[in-house]
Amino acid sequence: VKALRRRGITPANLFGHGISSVSLQLETSLLRPLLVRTGTSTLVSLKVKGEKEPRMVMVRDVQRNSLTDELLHVDFYQVRLKEKMRAEVPLVFIGEAPAAKRADTVLLHLLHSVEVECLPLDLPHSLDVDLSGLVDAEHAVHVKDIPVPEGVTLLTDPEQMVVRVAAVRAEVAEVVPARAAVEE
Repeated sequence: VKALRRRGITPANLFGHGISSVSLQLETSLLRPLLVRTGTSTLVSLKVKGEKEPRMVMVRDVQRNSLTDELLHVDFYQVRLKEKMRAEVPLVFIGEAPAAKRADTVLLHLLHSVEVECLPLDLPHSLDVDLSGLVDAEHAVHVKDIPVPEGVTLLTDPEQMVVRVAAVRAEVAEVVPARAAVEE
């Protein structure tokens, strides 16, 4: 495997519901930009050498060297286009929260992704969270406030907070009166 990596090839595995696992070798120079563009919530058409039809897959797991960030291994999951699936979809925060511009408030991001269920072709790459409605301290956006495309069901608790504006609490120092240490 080390020799493959030195030659610019990353080992991979393709698996899925009802199919046999297949070991693959992919050119790292082509794989790296693909992983940046797709993440784990986008369908990829994967052409396997010797097969006529490409397979619709999603990146399930990426293993990297923690010191060098070198790609070590990638797992692809083959989806069934007519079968609903569950996936984590990242959230993209758009706009500015007017309340967060004040010196006495701070914007707290509590969730960075949500779980959804849908057909593979309906799976969004990301979901937008509009921050422009956060005009006062303690305003929040909940999961139920995130617009989702038709055919997509949010599985994350709808009452869970995604982002909120919190008032900054200043620490109050205790003041101790100074006593005159004069003794007669």
